[in-house]
Amino acid sequence: MALQTVGSLWLVTHFGLSNYRITHRSYIGTRDKIELALDGSTEQTYGPKYAPKSDTVTSHIEFMLKYDDLNLDLLAAVFDKLEERELLQYISESPSGRYSRRIGYLYEWLTHRTLNIKHEINGNYTDLLDTDRYLTGTIIKNARWRINDNLLGVPEFCPIIRKTQALEALLSKDIRNEIDVLKNDYSPEIFQRATQYLYRKETRSSYEIESEKPTPDRLDRFINILHQAGKQPFSEVMSEQNLTILQNAIVDLRYAQPGFRDFQNYIGQNNYRGEEIYHYICPPPPMVGSMMSGLTATEEKTLGTPAVARAAIIAFGFVFIHPFLDGNGRIHRFLIHDMLTRDGLAEQGLIIPVSAHMLQNMAEYDTALEDYSKPLMQRIHFIISANGDLSIDNADDVSSYFRYPDLTLQSEYLAKTIFATIQQDLLEELFFLERYDELKKELQHLIDMPDKRLSDVILYLHQNKGIFPNRRKKYFEEITDAEFEAMETIYLELFSR
Repeated sequence: MALQTVGSLWLVTHFGLSNYRITHRSYIGTRDKIELALDGSTEQTYGPKYAPKSDTVTSHIEFMLKYDDLNLDLLAAVFDKLEERELLQYISESPSGRYSRRIGYLYEWLTHRTLNIKHEINGNYTDLLDTDRYLTGTIIKNARWRINDNLLGVPEFCPIIRKTQALEALLSKDIRNEIDVLKNDYSPEIFQRATQYLYRKETRSSYEIESEKPTPDRLDRFINILHQAGKQPFSEVMSEQNLTILQNAIVDLRYAQPGFRDFQNYIGQNNYRGEEIYHYICPPPPMVGSMMSGLTATEEKTLGTPAVARAAIIAFGFVFIHPFLDGNGRIHRFLIHDMLTRDGLAEQGLIIPVSAHMLQNMAEYDTALEDYSKPLMQRIHFIISANGDLSIDNADDVSSYFRYPDLTLQSEYLAKTIFATIQQDLLEELFFLERYDELKKELQHLIDMPDKRLSDVILYLHQNKGIFPNRRKKYFEEITDAEFEAMETIYLELFSR
């Protein structure tokens, strides 16, 4: 028996929809089988008993909701092409059925059109999303369809996060306990000094990710901004006025903006021939305001959702909306800290230096960003005018991709990054500071040198893992080779504990 496409795959083929991302592809065959495809998606074959009762659009939508991953972007395109009478006929056959109600509710939610239903809808309220399969938000009861809307967002912006095995394992880790263990292992004084340093390290790293070196005043402004994480009501943080002040504070004044952009922007680069390479086309200007409002509403809708997932939703949601010409990446990373502090994962005054870890592992960070941008770039059509301005040619076709992102991988990435940052970057800084004081004392006993010289010696030793680099010795002509060897021995003894 040849495999037959079903659910999402069938719908894509039936309506001729091109380049829609499907994370779970289903087939009907002779026996059950499940495989992981090269692109990371799941391919699953079901036995004949799972086949839809009829080869209709509504039957395949029902199959999609039962077995495939929910894809609001695809569903919006399907509803746009679905004959309303076909949907009304499907609902009339079982008006109080769980899937009739779910599909009817999603149709009205996505299309903003009201169905002329003529049958009474009864039954207990049913959850829109299966809580075993998805992260869910605060329930809003809909009496018309007797549905518990537990989506993470609102029609203007609504991410989907699937409960993959990897994500559930990451979310089960007690990050706050990891921090508390470190606080118990190191003195409050050491912990405070490490935190002060890490605020500066986080700021420099966030700029360096963008290949920028901030002026001292911009560095200080960003540090002050980080210290404000979690202190304001979220609606105030995300207001256009506040975000504009934030953007103006962290960018070169020449690129400060008066508000959210009213122009089409993109992320790209020039190749060696001077040709433009486009990595990501941002949402068109008319969508920016409503998407930002939707992102703010999503923060309220996700109260009670795991803190790491909320941070991923808000931070990656913001950077994909890209409401400014410049500074979006730095604000995106600030929002991670704001959400972690807001939700109590990091207490006030403590920084988890995620940017430092991102900088050292840029391939992973790029993968998290490209997981969203690459599928879009396969679908979006754009034109370049004679004066070089870019405009999207199929904005209606891709608007739902912008509004309804699948942020599963980004949530996994951020959870891994936060955990690794605590276990590596934060721990290493605490470890270094604790031994730094002892090292400084020992080296001072060896040579009574000025404090600045001593600090430079320690820096070069530490950067080269305890071996003083030969190329630096010419700057310390007063120190003998024997003394350099003694310094290295002291360092290695202290840091090998």
